[in-house]
Amino acid sequence: MTRLPYILSFASLLLALQPVVAQQGKMNRDVIPAQRYTFHSGAIIRGDRSEASLSLVFTGDLYADGVDHIREVLTKYNIQASFFLTGNFYRNPGYAPRIRALIDAGHSLGAHSDRHLLYCDWGNRDSLLVSREEFIGDLENNYLEMKKFGIDRADFPYFLPPFEWYNDTISAWTRSRGLQLVNYTPGTLSHADYTVPGTKAYRSSMEIFDTILEFETSSRDGLNGFILLMHAGSDPCRTDKFYLYLEMLLEELTSRGYSFVRLDRLLEVSYLLGN
Repeated sequence: MTRLPYILSFASLLLALQPVVAQQGKMNRDVIPAQRYTFHSGAIIRGDRSEASLSLVFTGDLYADGVDHIREVLTKYNIQASFFLTGNFYRNPGYAPRIRALIDAGHSLGAHSDRHLLYCDWGNRDSLLVSREEFIGDLENNYLEMKKFGIDRADFPYFLPPFEWYNDTISAWTRSRGLQLVNYTPGTLSHADYTVPGTKAYRSSMEIFDTILEFETSSRDGLNGFILLMHAGSDPCRTDKFYLYLEMLLEELTSRGYSFVRLDRLLEVSYLLGN
C-alpha cells in the first residue's frame, strides 16, 4: 500500500498544537473509511474522529508510584487502559505485583523499548542515534521481559516509542517486526506530567488538566479518537502528581459524553500489517 508522508513540525508537537489530519493512502473503504485515522511519520496518533471515544495510555520506565492509584480509579469507573512499559520497568522486581494486577484487571500491556533509548536527535529528527540492529535488539529484549509475564506481542501489536520521539525510519523498522507504531495525540499537555519544578518545561497538574478541557471545548472534533498519554509515575521531585487528577478528569469527560476504550479497541491495525 502506498503511503504518503505527513509532517507535523517539531514545534507543533512540543507546543501541543492541533495536528493536521492525514489520510493513509488507499484503503478498503468498505472497511476503513477515508481519513479514519491521523498519522504522523507512519505512526497512528489519533483514532476515528466520528466517535466520542478515546483511549487512556500510560507509559512507564523508572517510576511506578502512580500505578496502584491509576488502577484503582480505572476499576472504579470500569475503564480499561493501555500501559506501555520499558524492559527496565518489567525487570524491576518491586514492580512485578503492579504489573500482574494490571493484567488481572484486563488492561493491555505493551512495549516502550527495553532501555528507554533516544532514537533521534532532538534538534534534527531525521538524524538517527541508533542502528537498525540496536533498535531491533532493544525492542526484542523488551518483549523477552514481557514474556516472563505471559504477554505476547501478537495480542497487542502496538509499540509506543521511548520519549515519544521517532521518525519514518523507526516506523518502518517497527512495522518490519509486525508492529504498528503509535503515539499520543497532540493538542494537550497531558504528556507533560513528568516535568519537575524548577525546569523550563515544568507544567503544574492544574495547568495540564485545563489544557485537556480547553482543547475539548475549542476543537471541532473535541477529543474524539484521542490517544491521551500520561505517565505511570514521575520523579519524586514532582510532588504535584497529575494521576491524582485522573478521577476528576474521568468525571468531567464522562459528563461531556465520552467513553473510554482500550487502544486495541480504538484502533484496528490488521489492514496495515497485512493480516
